[in-house]
Amino acid sequence: MSLDEDVIRLAKDKNLATVVTLMPDGRPQALPTWIDTDGEYLLVNTAPQRQRVKNVERDRRVTVLIQSADDAWDWAEVRGHVAEIVGGQVARDHIDRLSQKYLGEDYSDPIGPDGRIILRIAADKTNTPSSG
Repeated sequence: MSLDEDVIRLAKDKNLATVVTLMPDGRPQALPTWIDTDGEYLLVNTAPQRQRVKNVERDRRVTVLIQSADDAWDWAEVRGHVAEIVGGQVARDHIDRLSQKYLGEDYSDPIGPDGRIILRIAADKTNTPSSG
């Protein structure tokens, strides 16, 4: 399923997303994060040792809720799955682009020896105010 135009618009703008993964016991884990898109997938950049990565390595199902920073009623929910995990220099360069988008400067937090990864999330179902 391709991304809805509202999802793309919200993901390209300076909005936060809540990414929900499933813990080993089935309970949801929800964390706010920077969000991006390449027009086909939602892109979440993270450190590979984080719990959400362990969760998606076990169960690739995720839900992503993006809310406009300017209007809480402008939102999109994507229920989908992690289609691919991308690492290396691509992920490292991507975190700098995200930091430029959100903070106006390159990423300055320490990056561990395992680097960064991108979770490429494919949509299985999308909900927006206009679809509901």
